[in-house]
Amino acid sequence: MQYFAHETAVIDAGCTIGADTKIWHFSHIMPGAVIGSKCNIGQNVVISPEVVLGNNVKVQNNVSIYTGVTCGDDVFLGPSMVFTNIMNPRSAIVRKDQYAKTHVGKGASIGANATIVCGNDIGQYAFIGAGSVVTKTVAPYALVMGNPAKQTGWMSEYGHKLDFDEQHKAKCPESADWYELKNEKVTKL
Repeated sequence: MQYFAHETAVIDAGCTIGADTKIWHFSHIMPGAVIGSKCNIGQNVVISPEVVLGNNVKVQNNVSIYTGVTCGDDVFLGPSMVFTNIMNPRSAIVRKDQYAKTHVGKGASIGANATIVCGNDIGQYAFIGAGSVVTKTVAPYALVMGNPAKQTGWMSEYGHKLDFDEQHKAKCPESADWYELKNEKVTKL
């Protein structure tokens, strides 16, 4: 076994787990789930069938990742954040054939207690503020906050808010990388 699983974790047959991944207390990895290498799966996490996590994904405590969700590399899922996978759930009506898909792009961060309503993709390096309720697709590098979540700015790949100058350029204070805002899209230069 090339990964670590705490003795209380439940790892079902038929899932794929990459090298150097750590799975902590009381977590459940279901059949058909695919987890990349160097991931950290916190305490009390459920990863449902057909979920795909890239490499170096950090899943904090008490997160349920339901069928229909995929995450790129380097994604951060904050404590107790929530994904949904049915738009109109009813206990008495089975809608397993109607799971909506949600993709979280490379390097995106989703804050603690945020809710991602299914069918709304999160762009690469986007930043979802703690407690936000995402009800529409989030652009790459966008910073969104609130209920419902509204875009309040742009973020660097290092997680700093970008302040664009008159030429629509901004420099990340940590990495010194430059970004450009053009036609409501951010690109790293």
